[in-house]
Amino acid sequence: MSRSILHCDLNNFFASVECVRHPEWKDRPVAVCGSVKERHGICLAKNYPAKKYGIRTGDTVIDVLKKCPDAILAEPHYEEYEKYSRLTQAIYEEYTDRIEPFGCDESWLDVTASTLLFGDAGHIADVIRERTKRELGLTISVGVSFNKIFAKLGSDMKKPDAVTCITESDFREKIWHLPASEMLGVGPSTYRALEKRCIRTIGQIARTPPGYLRTWLGKNGETLWRYANGLDTAEVIPCARAAPMQSISRGMTPLRDMENEAECAAFLTEMAQEVGRRLRENRLYAGGVKISLRDTKLCSREFQCTLHTPTMHTDVIAKAAVELLRKHYRWQNPLRSASVTAIQLTTEHTPAQMDILYDPTAEEKKDHLDRTIDTLRQKYGSHSICPASYFTLTGCRGKTMLISPDRNWSPAFSLGEGLRDRPVDAIPFGTLF
Repeated sequence: MSRSILHCDLNNFFASVECVRHPEWKDRPVAVCGSVKERHGICLAKNYPAKKYGIRTGDTVIDVLKKCPDAILAEPHYEEYEKYSRLTQAIYEEYTDRIEPFGCDESWLDVTASTLLFGDAGHIADVIRERTKRELGLTISVGVSFNKIFAKLGSDMKKPDAVTCITESDFREKIWHLPASEMLGVGPSTYRALEKRCIRTIGQIARTPPGYLRTWLGKNGETLWRYANGLDTAEVIPCARAAPMQSISRGMTPLRDMENEAECAAFLTEMAQEVGRRLRENRLYAGGVKISLRDTKLCSREFQCTLHTPTMHTDVIAKAAVELLRKHYRWQNPLRSASVTAIQLTTEHTPAQMDILYDPTAEEKKDHLDRTIDTLRQKYGSHSICPASYFTLTGCRGKTMLISPDRNWSPAFSLGEGLRDRPVDAIPFGTLF
């Protein structure tokens, strides 16, 4: 039985939400931009009037204003975007329970069974599109097809506020002439590899023997051949049955460039704190650590290692990240941003080989310390307690202190504004060691 899959894509989501919040902006060029002060001053989204001036996602604020001096620069309001995303999902849920989010503004819907109640998939798509516009003030493009890949292609073909149907009988005429880069799974590097062999369209991928594609692109080559020929059988995976986490990452751009190893090591240590917290929250262990570094020339590099024993401890992840930095980065240029990623994740029930020197008492102390810091950061904010070295990097200043069993201060972490002026006995987190 042929499936009926929808891909719903909210048009210019961030900018559209800002225009709903400010109706007077509707016909004016609007660009949602990050903070210039915090060095996130790039265009995150733009509306259609802004597109007419050539404004693109990723443009700097300076470029946006050069292209359109009268453009409205709106600060992002992520809590509003989350709210509208939930409201949109609530509309989808009235037509199917098989919904797979793809970011906050895109979702796949399997409406195969729903057609008996609500009519064919094209009609359901039109109803969802009209309701979203009428009830939320947002426009949406919907792709309708018999698999997820073609549904995604369909939602990209007509924008804004449109429905595109791609069927088993007409997909060759509708999509084989499109550039290969339009298909999900073909990124810039894959497209360059295909272009070197004069493969530029989806149809050319479909007509190329899969063995050749596998030789050039590995397993992904054969997958692309299946996609192009309409053989994608991937299911729409509801949130409740989402695939397990493959990695946990945390990265940021600090207020100023990192000029040396000490500054970057401090930054990676703070990023590791959040990675460790999320591992403990999800009861997962990391079998490896990866760092991503982007220098001031916007050149990115990644390095990774396997840990001797899977862990969820912050200090182990931080030490591995710093060691990767020391071993591999040569400091030809200062670093603009960095991230730490826990990889090779396993659950707490996965058997693991223990070290002969394993000390359960020391492990218990580490676990107690990590969870106490997690509790502090959750209650008083992520900057209430940080590695002291991180404050020298960000320009923040705090008393360097950590409570020990005898209620004295020790120089390990720095307490932020949420705790700095509180009496020792009033800080509710007990013994750390």
